[in-house]
Amino acid sequence: MNNWRIKVSLFINYFVFAILLNSVGTVILQVQNNYSVTQGAASILEAFKDLSIAIASFLVASYITRIGYKRSMLLALALVIIACLIMPVVGGFAMTKILFAVTGVSFALIKVSVYATIGLVTSNKKDHASFMNFIESFFMIGILAGYFIFGAFVDNNNPASTSWLCVYYLLAGISAAAFILLLTSKLDESSVKEEEGKSFVKDFADMVKLAIRPLVLIFIISAFFYVLIEQSIMSWLPTFNSQVLHLSTRLSIQMASILAISTAIGRFIAGFLLRKIHWLKVIIACLLLAAVLVVLVIPLASKIHIISVDSWLAAPFVAYMFPLIGLLIAPVYPAINSVILSSLPLRQQGPMSGLIVIFSALGGTTGSIITGHIFEAYGGQTAFYFSLVPITILIISLIFFNRLQKKEAVVAT
Repeated sequence: MNNWRIKVSLFINYFVFAILLNSVGTVILQVQNNYSVTQGAASILEAFKDLSIAIASFLVASYITRIGYKRSMLLALALVIIACLIMPVVGGFAMTKILFAVTGVSFALIKVSVYATIGLVTSNKKDHASFMNFIESFFMIGILAGYFIFGAFVDNNNPASTSWLCVYYLLAGISAAAFILLLTSKLDESSVKEEEGKSFVKDFADMVKLAIRPLVLIFIISAFFYVLIEQSIMSWLPTFNSQVLHLSTRLSIQMASILAISTAIGRFIAGFLLRKIHWLKVIIACLLLAAVLVVLVIPLASKIHIISVDSWLAAPFVAYMFPLIGLLIAPVYPAINSVILSSLPLRQQGPMSGLIVIFSALGGTTGSIITGHIFEAYGGQTAFYFSLVPITILIISLIFFNRLQKKEAVVAT
């Protein structure tokens, strides 16, 4: 099978959902400006996004091979096209919640299908790990594009303006283009088709059995805490820039793109490094450096004078330095996902992808809500200092994950 077309399709699908999902940080800032929503209340948007991802993944992960990976992705794209077209017409905080819920359900279908499809279009573990990092780096490029796309629609002179909602017409158009590309691409799913007569209950039981394996359990803990770190920073960085560093609304959104840029670069570099260096060495070094960055850079925010900044050149040093944490935490998620997926037979990669999505979503929701409430109660500096706790837990869990993975590899041989 000629895989180049379906690979391009996977990249584009991920790009679209990167923009939609990670606009939550921008939208959290905008709903505070437009609808007089508090920081604690605004944090619920992360829950509407991530809990819908978790619930949808829980329901479809064990059944995804019957639906078909390509069909699942087409359905997801169709749903977000409809939601994006409705959003500017209806508006309001309630419709924003619905939009993120629909986006979450759709992304559950996309991510489970994309992760499982990678096993169909790669030939070995190294190729799998490399492609996983490249596709996750492209996801970050989508996030980067999203900051500038949303920023272009924000009225900087009138933060209360709802003109930014028109961005969803553009996103509907991009989603439609992704739909057409996928529809015209071929994907051979014959190697993962389930046997006839196998019940949904049996499918679900198989996923539960997979989830309670020690290796999978410790992986789930690792994925949960990684996403908790990533989303707590990503979702609240625009608000941190605006309310702690006193950047203008548009500049707060645009400078948050540094996090996406650094994460994309980190994953792109990791795509090469992981071919030569053991994944655990790379990740532990990165997480330790990330902790050092937090300790050294966040205190600089307390020295910011209360002025309004509307220029990249006038932005304080911390606005450039803290988002570089993305460069350091970037390799973690794709690396551990590749390790667990490439250790399993192709038939189990669909259900395993579902488990990844479920617990990643729960981690994202937990991180954003905790950070939002700490932000409201104690301020932005304390909220970002909180990341040191999950970083420590993640380092410990990854060491245990590596040991279990080695033991299972020995048993398998």
